Amino acid sequence: MAALLGVFAWQSAPVWTQEGLGYITGTKWFYRQHEFGALPLIYGSMMVSAVALVLAGPLGVGAAICIAEYLPSRARFAVKIPIELLAGIPSVVYGLLGALLLRDWVYKTFANFEPLSGDTLLTAGILLGIMLLPTIVTLTDDALRAVPAAQRRAGRALGLTQAEVIWHISLPQAQRGIGAAFLLALGRALGETVAVFLVVGRQDNMLPSNLFSLEPLLAAGQTLTSKLGGSEINIAYGDPLHWGAMMGLGLLLLSLTVGSALVGTLKRSGDA
Repeated sequence: MAALLGVFAWQSAPVWTQEGLGYITGTKWFYRQHEFGALPLIYGSMMVSAVALVLAGPLGVGAAICIAEYLPSRARFAVKIPIELLAGIPSVVYGLLGALLLRDWVYKTFANFEPLSGDTLLTAGILLGIMLLPTIVTLTDDALRAVPAAQRRAGRALGLTQAEVIWHISLPQAQRGIGAAFLLALGRALGETVAVFLVVGRQDNMLPSNLFSLEPLLAAGQTLTSKLGGSEINIAYGDPLHWGAMMGLGLLLLSLTVGSALVGTLKRSGDA
């Protein structure tokens, strides 16, 4: 991992030398003018990931509670296997389904807001939320099952209902594992390329004046992964500065995904 970070840092050195921290805080990306600002791309990645976690988080935790706390062992096994199989479906399949079905649904559902098309940050976020569900469900279920059954029985012996046992015993004890599930899901959301590439619209320089506004969600955008997955990576190869800017995006993406996955893994290990 250190070697990977070192390679990207070395390859991106020209853009850091010219732009400095302005490379991260800059708001304009015009490679023909050698103007490189990555903030709109970082914003797009964060917004898409946030939408995905907001949608998948409560549903995934609720499904995991049902599987771990209410279903008998055989039913739990029968339900969990298909959920884990969903995590193995190639992302391009999700992306094609998103382009075929989800894009039109978003455009028609939010027609009152007059979006230009169904290729929006919201579409990419919803699609990622569907992709993250198996990860959150599986890891949250593992965290809940790690809570000793004796503590549940003790709670019931004291007169707590099953819902109160879940709320006051199971969830507090599993909170580190649940947090790890969210962080690992965030790492996947930030690093997802093909599915996001097909539905996000790939529009540069889409940074709203208010970073917390919801209106830009119904506009086309760009993420770090969709930028790196496009044709510009080939255009940049003959220009050291442009190539350095693209490698800088790789360095930022690698740092974000590795950081979230590392923290999530450490939290999960601590929970175990």
